[in-house]
Amino acid sequence: NINAMAFGVLDLFQVTVLVSLFALILAMPVALGIAIFLTEYSPNWLKRPLAYVIDLLAAVPSIVYGLWGLLVFAPAIKPLAMWLNEKLGWFPLFATGSGSITGGGTIFTAGIVLAVMILPVITAVTREVFVQTPTPQIEAALALGATRWEVVRTTIIPFGKSGYISGSMLGLGRALGETMALYLILRTTSQPFGWSLFDGGATIASKIALGYAEFNNNIQAGAYIAAGLVLFVLTFVVNAAARAVIAGKKD
Repeated sequence: NINAMAFGVLDLFQVTVLVSLFALILAMPVALGIAIFLTEYSPNWLKRPLAYVIDLLAAVPSIVYGLWGLLVFAPAIKPLAMWLNEKLGWFPLFATGSGSITGGGTIFTAGIVLAVMILPVITAVTREVFVQTPTPQIEAALALGATRWEVVRTTIIPFGKSGYISGSMLGLGRALGETMALYLILRTTSQPFGWSLFDGGATIASKIALGYAEFNNNIQAGAYIAAGLVLFVLTFVVNAAARAVIAGKKD
């Protein structure tokens, strides 16, 4: 609010964190399952094409994801969103928020689309680490009578755990900085953020994109630069933590 000289970033920060964490929670188990399937269960004729398709998802422009989420996915997911709000509305995350559940411009819709966007990042890193599991360890587990799933559970997953965590944090870093898809999907609101998945709002990145026309005002431009600095620090911390996990594994 330039009239009141108030440029708080708290609501933007909270929306950014919630939509990114929601996307991460959805993407992590799916990525783990895909990585396990590709490394241990997939037949050879399917392994390479499926891995190629998963990797190709990372090359799709974010604006395409945004248009798909807005025009195709949001109407399709509306019955599920309404059911969750009706049955679990007593829980704060699923309470009626400031966004329009029927319109689809909520954190719930944006988070699911964002989960699809970060899925290839987490899957690729996890798969590469799982492939590096020492063969003698796998053979030793099989020699002791372990089933294929027991080998995965007791040998492969423990070996690749740090890679899975670091890949997840890299995916979180991607989610925190995502702009165009969330710019198209999320609907801004003047109401305060209430930590509901059915809230609207804007992330730091999408708010900067939304306010580009105000950059000719030095005061407002300075506020957006400060918001960008907050986003930079947040993503830097997340990516630095991922690097630390990788370095710890190498040591």
